[in-house]
Amino acid sequence: MTSAEVSAPWWASEGFWRKCAIFVTAFMALVLIILTFHTLVVIEAGGESGRVPAYSVINHRIGFEFDSDRNHAVPTIGPLVPLFGEVLSEEDAKALVNHGKLTVQARNCMNCHTILGNGAYYAPDLTKAWLDPGWGNEQARELLMTMFLTDPVANKRTFGTNRTMPNPKLTEDEVRGVIAYLKWMSAIDTNGFPNGFTPLPQDGPILEPEEVVQ
Repeated sequence: MTSAEVSAPWWASEGFWRKCAIFVTAFMALVLIILTFHTLVVIEAGGESGRVPAYSVINHRIGFEFDSDRNHAVPTIGPLVPLFGEVLSEEDAKALVNHGKLTVQARNCMNCHTILGNGAYYAPDLTKAWLDPGWGNEQARELLMTMFLTDPVANKRTFGTNRTMPNPKLTEDEVRGVIAYLKWMSAIDTNGFPNGFTPLPQDGPILEPEEVVQ
């Protein structure tokens, strides 16, 4: 043992910092495990947190309005305005939304688009695509989205960018699933993201239950 090692204070010893590194690593691993389980609870569809809605939210009108208490916009769930004019059970809505999610993943949409802040920035962010004012109005939205996803080349919407989406050649069921997924995703509380987003006006007719195809 050298004289320098003998005279070094305890807090400068190699053994002390080795123990500190082990303790900090173990503690942060425990914190990560706790946060992981907490996150799973928070992001559960229809969970108690209310941040991620149940899949059957696609049966309702979805808005995006400023909340003065939170100082940013939040999703609002309105009256019955079912997707494709059909009220779905929670089970059927989940199946449709999941079909759309799997379709988006299978077609690698995030190679160009951004979803919930993840992905590329070549094409528009899809987080609130259902509420995008570019669809014109609430009444034409489903038809325009269906036409665009069926043949995005013939129904291209470049908005001056000259960027054209290639045709993913979706089936009719896949198109309906993607639209359901986009509507459900627009109801997720994303803490005001995207900032400054102006939603499509929500002023269409409200259907009574007996007017809707069950």
